[in-house]
Amino acid sequence: MSLTIKTLGRGRRVAAGSLIAVTALTLSACQNGTDSASRSSSAAAPATSSANGAPSTGGSAQSARNSARPSNVAKPSAGTAGVPNASQANPSAMTASDRCTATDMSLHVGRTDIGAGNIRVPLVFTNKGKKACSLRGFPGVSLIQRDGSAVGTPASREGGAGGSVRLQPGQSAHAVLHTVNEGVSDIPCWKNSQIVFVYPPGSKESMTTGSGGLRVCGGTFTVSTVESGVPS
Repeated sequence: MSLTIKTLGRGRRVAAGSLIAVTALTLSACQNGTDSASRSSSAAAPATSSANGAPSTGGSAQSARNSARPSNVAKPSAGTAGVPNASQANPSAMTASDRCTATDMSLHVGRTDIGAGNIRVPLVFTNKGKKACSLRGFPGVSLIQRDGSAVGTPASREGGAGGSVRLQPGQSAHAVLHTVNEGVSDIPCWKNSQIVFVYPPGSKESMTTGSGGLRVCGGTFTVSTVESGVPS
């Protein structure tokens, strides 16, 4: 009888111990499940969106795009002394759809003509677009360095306003830059320029081209109205 009671007592203790162990395992499993769910929720959080709803890629991508932009010639800031603004290009009566724009043209300086103490340099505009366009009037012109600093003052206008020049794709027109040889006048020469900075007639967009080291002397720097063709 005594042996039976002891055996039953040991059985109850074993059962109680098993129940405690099962309870502990259950609580541990619940805790692990909660931690896993928390980690999963954190990993699945959506990327931050920008104002237009697109995922934000951070500032590094924008910086890379900015650094990839060409920077051979610094564009002068608005109001820089010696640099023309768009209002100095001769206003055009043509409609915007007909006028040649900076984006539809290429620009270069032609062959320099030197004679009788004068220096004349053609400034050539070529229609590189797919349709005909027109130019009329004076461009706004100044000389600058590659860092955007101005050399002297903007060109003044020389001669009459002239008529409209119609350019088919591939055709060119020109305006003439005029100065004088060193020694013709007691007025000192400007330093050599590197870039010609231009607003085509009627345009608010600028263009640039190499100046070939053009140096203005005698205080003379003028530009003519645009004419058809390119001087031979």
